[in-house]
Amino acid sequence: MIQHSPTHFSTVQTEEACIMKLPPLLTVVEAVAFRALCRELIEAEPAPKKIVLDFAETMFIDSSAIGALVRCLKACQAHQIELVLHSVKPEILSVLVLADLDRHFTIEAKAVELEPPASPTITPTHPSIQSRTKRALDIVGAIVGLGITALVFVPIAIAIKLDSPGSILFSQTRCGHLGRRFQVWKFRSMVSDAEQLKAQVENQNEGAFFKNANDPRITRVGRFLRKTSLDELPQFWNVLHGEMSLVGTRPPLPEEVEHYEIPSWQRLDVKPGITGEWQVHGRSKIRNFEEVIELDLRYQQRWSLKYDLQLLLKTIVVLLNKDSAF
Repeated sequence: MIQHSPTHFSTVQTEEACIMKLPPLLTVVEAVAFRALCRELIEAEPAPKKIVLDFAETMFIDSSAIGALVRCLKACQAHQIELVLHSVKPEILSVLVLADLDRHFTIEAKAVELEPPASPTITPTHPSIQSRTKRALDIVGAIVGLGITALVFVPIAIAIKLDSPGSILFSQTRCGHLGRRFQVWKFRSMVSDAEQLKAQVENQNEGAFFKNANDPRITRVGRFLRKTSLDELPQFWNVLHGEMSLVGTRPPLPEEVEHYEIPSWQRLDVKPGITGEWQVHGRSKIRNFEEVIELDLRYQQRWSLKYDLQLLLKTIVVLLNKDSAF
């Protein structure tokens, strides 16, 4: 069993670089300390020309560590400091590959280590990630959901087209497990140039997510689709594809993740879901990002297959409640 490591990082300064030895376990506590040390090194006078992160002893990293590494990389690039990952074990490399980050980092290691295993054994960031039963439930639910989508597709498509010009479906980049980006699909509920008009709309929420109860970009049909959550039916394709789950956390936008503090990255330890704590506990009434984080972390702590089923049932009840603002 891996023990939680201290937050002290040993560093060695040479003429060529500053070498930082990373601990066996790199999760939220260590990630916060690591981020602070990186900031100190980068802002030092004189700053090192190269920072080497020694992963020789590191056996596990989670989303918080991914967030800290991304922050460190961007800071180094901004100050023209070379950042190198050294002695990266295959299981750590597999996590970087899974997060689609391996091509963004310079990795110094033996050639055999640079090739991810054909069937990598990755210590999951959360038990739900390795649950075959949860995945089976997702597949069955996605097939049923896509069947429903096929039945209502034509009338919804006609309504969208008659209401406003533009495409029927809307695709948007979101961040999933470990921050990996994917395209989420919805029925279009806004005007076709909604993204360009976003800067003109006031954000009524606090923190790293956007919401306006009376968003002028939403069409008449779009308000009905959102009220009934019919706009989210195409996301069953994301569930079938494995990018999302029936139940999980809210999938954030990349620009939201850019503003995350390191501990907030923990919400990316699980797959995002079509529904979850946030959706069944009054998402339209939540205005503070910290409340979203609390709900997402509560889901991770309480997770079980039984709890997923409970949230699915609660979702159905919320949708059937005509006064709901789901």
